[in-house]
Amino acid sequence: MSKEAAIRTGESSPPLLFRQVSPGPGDSTMQFRLLHFWDARKNVKGGPGILLGIELLLIDAEGTVAQGFIGQNRRNQYEKELKRGMIYTLTNYYASNNKVMYHVADQRLVICISHASELRKVEEDIEAILTERFRIHSFADFEANCDLRGDLHDVVGHLKLVDGHPLHQRPVLCIKDDSASRKVLVHLQLKDGPVINFYLWDEAAENFRVKFDACADTPTVLLVTTVNPKRLGGKLCLSSMSSSRVFFDEEVDPTKEYLAWLATNPSVTSLVNPVEVVKAETLTIGEIAAFIKRQPAQVAYFDCIATIDDVKLGTEWYYIACKDCQTKLNRGPTTLLCPKCGNENATAVANYRVELSVYDNDEQCTFIILGDAGKDLTGRKETELSDAYVQVMVFLMINENFYNLHTYENGGDEAEIEVPLPQCFIDAIGQTKKFRIKVAHYNFTSTRLSLTRQQDSLSSRVTTKESPTQDATRN
Repeated sequence: MSKEAAIRTGESSPPLLFRQVSPGPGDSTMQFRLLHFWDARKNVKGGPGILLGIELLLIDAEGTVAQGFIGQNRRNQYEKELKRGMIYTLTNYYASNNKVMYHVADQRLVICISHASELRKVEEDIEAILTERFRIHSFADFEANCDLRGDLHDVVGHLKLVDGHPLHQRPVLCIKDDSASRKVLVHLQLKDGPVINFYLWDEAAENFRVKFDACADTPTVLLVTTVNPKRLGGKLCLSSMSSSRVFFDEEVDPTKEYLAWLATNPSVTSLVNPVEVVKAETLTIGEIAAFIKRQPAQVAYFDCIATIDDVKLGTEWYYIACKDCQTKLNRGPTTLLCPKCGNENATAVANYRVELSVYDNDEQCTFIILGDAGKDLTGRKETELSDAYVQVMVFLMINENFYNLHTYENGGDEAEIEVPLPQCFIDAIGQTKKFRIKVAHYNFTSTRLSLTRQQDSLSSRVTTKESPTQDATRN
């Protein structure tokens, strides 16, 4: 019914649905349930961040979820009226395009409350409007979207460890130490994937603790909304965001369904998915090589103590990577291209790649340090050592004519810019370190055995005395 017809007949127009909203100001009335709200902050390095306002998660009668926003200058006017789960009507609003990163809803327009808005609470509940709607994704989806900082989806799985404790120990999590209370680390087994490290921060960590300790029986199933997939040390991890919410066993339909699935598959709770095994013990290089020889293909993690014997010279100690996902960049016609992000104008950063000869009591190997691992070893970021190189190299990569002219002026030889190996790596010779080693699927091939060092993105190639062709990757 049109607005003019509604006025003539004395009938009110039906509430505007989210799919009917167009960018810009609107004076129609929409009706929705408030699912969640949280502080919107701009991160500031070394500080608590700048408070920008309140972000809202809304759902309408069709089940479409949209994001809302109340600016900081109108916070005091509306904050006390906000209550999760309540129905509201909103008249006069401004619909803006969604932010580029970290989407929490499929609807790409943000409903902003402006100076002319009227937000009213509806006292009676409307059952036609859903009380929850989740966007649960699989391990493969998180793997594909890792480090892209795009859509934030939901995850559900069953708990294996909570802050390093198995569930049968029923740890008490509520603590008073503010510094320690910022984080909870859980190992979560997904139905379709491996055990993954899940970092819960700040309010999500506190909600997890409170709910976990309040449960009469030890919780088994965990659902967390709007999680950020990241790769830490070469391994996919999940991290909560300020918009994240935490649910256990019987709280919502997806956790109930997962719990029912576990009841029909009781052996699952006592097993770790064979795709990945997390090992806590410290092994020698020889023991890790023996593990590869006798075990089926899987992903496993070990600690390995080794002494740095030498630094391999004659190889580049850096590579040019995408600032967002750390993937090696390709040269385009006028810009640098990231093959993973698909960014055609990627920002370049320098990443470590240094080969170290190391040994333990019985074996000798070569570790290739990648990414942030160099900072752990030297105490210095790669950007501190190679910013000048990056600026020149980026210029050469995207200016092919200059590159060819430089080659011609050097008698046809390729233009090369050499950056000497930093002294801090030479100074590391003789130091004994503990390395976190990741064993990956390709380590189990007959022609190439390799290990990946998981802490701080170090990878390595290993050769043992018995088999000089055996190699490993330290991540």
